[in-house]
Formats: sequence, structure tokens, C-alpha cells
Amino acid sequence: MIQSDRMTRRGFRPVAFFNVTLTLVLTSLFAAVAPGLAMAQAPPGSLLYFGGETMGTTYSVKVSRPPDDVDWKSKASLAVDEELRRVNDQMSTYLKSSELTRFNDSASTDWFEVSRETAEVVQFALHVGKKSEGAFDVTVGPLVDRWSFGPGKRNQDVPSDEELDSIAKRIGQAHLSARLDPPALRKDIPNLRVDLSAIAKGHGVDRVVDVLNRLGAENVFVEIGGEVRVTGDKLTSDGSQSWRVGIQKPDAMNNEIVVAYAMDDVAMATSGDYRNYFEVDGTRFSHTIDPVTHRPVRHNMASVTVIAPTCMAADAWATALDVVGPERAVALADENDLDTLLITRGGDPAEADAGTNEAEEDHMNFIGTGSLATIADQMQRGSVLGQAKAEEGAGFLDQMGPVLLLTAIGFAAVLVAMAIGVMFGRQSISGSCGGLNARTDEDGVSRCSLCSSPSEGCEKLREKIENS
Repeated sequence: MIQSDRMTRRGFRPVAFFNVTLTLVLTSLFAAVAPGLAMAQAPPGSLLYFGGETMGTTYSVKVSRPPDDVDWKSKASLAVDEELRRVNDQMSTYLKSSELTRFNDSASTDWFEVSRETAEVVQFALHVGKKSEGAFDVTVGPLVDRWSFGPGKRNQDVPSDEELDSIAKRIGQAHLSARLDPPALRKDIPNLRVDLSAIAKGHGVDRVVDVLNRLGAENVFVEIGGEVRVTGDKLTSDGSQSWRVGIQKPDAMNNEIVVAYAMDDVAMATSGDYRNYFEVDGTRFSHTIDPVTHRPVRHNMASVTVIAPTCMAADAWATALDVVGPERAVALADENDLDTLLITRGGDPAEADAGTNEAEEDHMNFIGTGSLATIADQMQRGSVLGQAKAEEGAGFLDQMGPVLLLTAIGFAAVLVAMAIGVMFGRQSISGSCGGLNARTDEDGVSRCSLCSSPSEGCEKLREKIENS
């Protein structure tokens, strides 16, 4: 107590002066060597993160063990923002000054000069469109708008056949051409419009990865609106490990992940109808429009995930496979060496193209190609087992539910009767005064804390027991 009192008194003390001086010296030394420490090689577990908004969504960048430069993060963040602005300036359909908007607004059928990047993206889109026999078509924008999924007013009604036929005369990738030398686009229908929203995010991811690699980052994770590409590994204090990307369960309300896929220098894109749709008279209309039928797709594909060397390819193919349905999607994936995970609603994967009834929509099936085939098989077996357990659990509740309900009602009735008895008997509720609670402490006080007067109450209880 004496020592404590001395330490809390105010005023000059030699020990306090020494502590303050030592603190100032250490602070000065740290300030002097801090820049040098920052320039040293980042530890294996260091992970740099930054993000922002672009293309009507968000982007995020992770760099594991970034280059040894204290200003590298600010330089990289600025370079990424500039690159994404260039993508928007080239391919946005919302910016009136973008290359694509000016091409769409032009009524000329001559070659229209654009950047090499825009020409390359359109050229690849035409390639996927040809491979998928028209399932992927970047001229389908007017149909998307009419089905209430475009940037305009969303009526969410069903257009007539005549209206759809009229719109169909203004679309079709057969009326669009692209060249690289010199880079330009051309259309043979004056009012043909191009919308690259089904491929531009993936292309943007690729360009951000290239920017980071040029700045010296080797282990990067880049995501725009759910489309992802990685290079290198995630370095931790326990060693290097692959970047893992979660594939979301369709229709899940809490972003449930069905699998965390380990990625090595590849890209992943997912397309599905579980986030953007509307219903009319109980019929669901997906935002995925089939350019061939001019209507929203009607099969029971819930989502398509594609793994490809570039995110532009993964993005475009995910949309194309989502349009054609499960059976044809598997064939197209095999023909084009794509790794895919298809998730469908319904009971039997073999009947996945036939649609499902409402009772079957809660059940998911998993179909895979390439490197995802084994994972899909494992998930399918797990889904079947999970469904069986759910049905088994439902059977148990059906049998035991009435018994459990009657038991709960019985206990509640007893508790109510006891409460009524206490209220009308005007007796306070007391705990047990026997056993350990009947002992007294050194001051002669009982531990029977629930009695209104513990020691007296217990004494009366003992007398009553002895006289009985």
C-alpha cells in the first residue's frame, strides 16, 4: 500500500523522468528507421487491398506480398482507376461520349474508327456468338430493354409477338463486323446497337491484372461485379496457397457458398437468373434473353460458372451457356475445352431442360465439365445425401410433433396453476432452505437468499419439521 501511494503522487521523480526520456529516445529512433523498415521486403503474410466503383458495380483488388515500395499502393490504385476509366470511355453505353455510344448513335454503314481494345472485344464477342450459334449476341440490347432489363423504364410486362418480331429486325450479329488493322467497327443496319455489358466486366478484370503485373505485382486477385481473375498465389506465414473463390448457391438468401474453388492463374465468371428477374402471373422471366427466340430463357438452369484463361472469355461463355440450357451447355463446354459448373433446379439432372414445378425448385443439381467435373460429382452426391437427411428429418417431425406439442402444453398448464396458487395464497416464492443453503456463515447469516428473512425462515422450517 505504501509503495502504491508513492507511485501515484504527482511531482518530479527520477524514475518517471527516466521513463519519459527513454520513451522519447525510442520514438525518435523508430521515426528515423521507419522508412527503411517499410522499404524492406514485405513479410510473406502481408496482403494489400483496395477497391472502388466502376461499370455500375464495384471492384476489389488484393495483392499478396506487394512490391517493396511505400508508395506502391497509391500508385497502383491510381493506375487501376485510370485503366477502368479508359474501359468506360471506350465501351460504356451509359456515357454519351464513349466510343461505343458514338458508334451506336451513328447511322453510317461505313467503317467506324475505334480503339484496338474495343475492336478486340467485339471481335471476340462475334467469335463466341458464332461458336454458340447465336446464343451470345452483343446486339440483343433492344430486346433486353423491352423485357425491362435495360437502363430505361421497367414496365415488367410481356410484349406481344408482333412487337418482338419488329424489334428482331434491328438486331443480329450477322449485321456487325470488326477489324483490327486499323481497328474499326461496321454495321449494315443503320440503327443496329452494340451492348458489351455481358463481356466488358471480364475484359476490365483482364486489363486491371495486366496493369498490376506491369507494376511488379505477381500475386494478385482482381474482381469486378463477381467476375474474378488471379495470378500467382496467396503467400502466408505458413507458405503459399492458391487463391480461393467461392461459388454462390443460387437462390440463397445469405450468400451461401457451395464450394470454394482453388484457382491458379485463371479467371472465373458466373451467370445466372437468381438475382435479376420478374414474375407475371406466377411465371418467372429471367434477365437472360435468348437472341434466337427473342424471349427470356425458360429452362431450369440456375447458374453457370466458367473457368477460362482470361476473364473476358469466362464472362462471355458464362452468358452463352446460360442461354442454351444445361444439355447443350455441356456439349458446348466440351467442344471448347471449358471448365464449367452448372447448377440446375429440380429433381433429375437428366430432365434439367424440361423445367420444374414449384415443389422441385428447392432441390439443386450439379453438373461439371473439365476440372470442375469431379467437384460437381462430389457436390451432387452431397446434395442427394442432404436431401435424404432432410426428408428423414421431416419424417421424424411428422411423427413426434404432436407428442412434443402436447408435452409443452402440459408443462405450461402446470406452471400457470402454480402461479395462480401463489397469487391467491399470498405467499412469497421461496427457494429451498435445506442442504448447503441452510448453513450459516461466521456472522450467523444463512445463505438461503431466496427467503424473505433467510435465517428466520429456515429456523421456522426446522422447528416445523421437528414438531411434525
